[in-house]
Amino acid sequence: QLVESGGGSVQPGESLTLSCVIPGTLLRVFAVAWYRQAPGKQRELVADNSPGNIAHYIDSVKGRFTISRDNPRNTMYLQMNSLKPDDTAVYYCNVDGYYTDGVYYPGESWGQGIQVTVSS
Repeated sequence: QLVESGGGSVQPGESLTLSCVIPGTLLRVFAVAWYRQAPGKQRELVADNSPGNIAHYIDSVKGRFTISRDNPRNTMYLQMNSLKPDDTAVYYCNVDGYYTDGVYYPGESWGQGIQVTVSS
């Protein structure tokens, strides 16, 4: 179970940092990503980060959002700066597998989703 935190309501131009704790260890070998889903829209990929620490972003967040990971703590982050009303959505963390208690769990796992609201 991936556990997210850090969402909330902010005004345009402000910042938020989302965190996601992944169970177990060995986060360094897995790809991680953040998705979001706005009301009435499909879920979209916002940013991803490979095991080699190469990141990709959708055009609308480039230069404003930063995806990162703390492998020893099995935690991933999404730093969001200069937030806009269009960033309002439920944000989900995603990992392409994890290893815990001696068991490897392949395939995608998701966080529970966390609300980010940007409004004046």
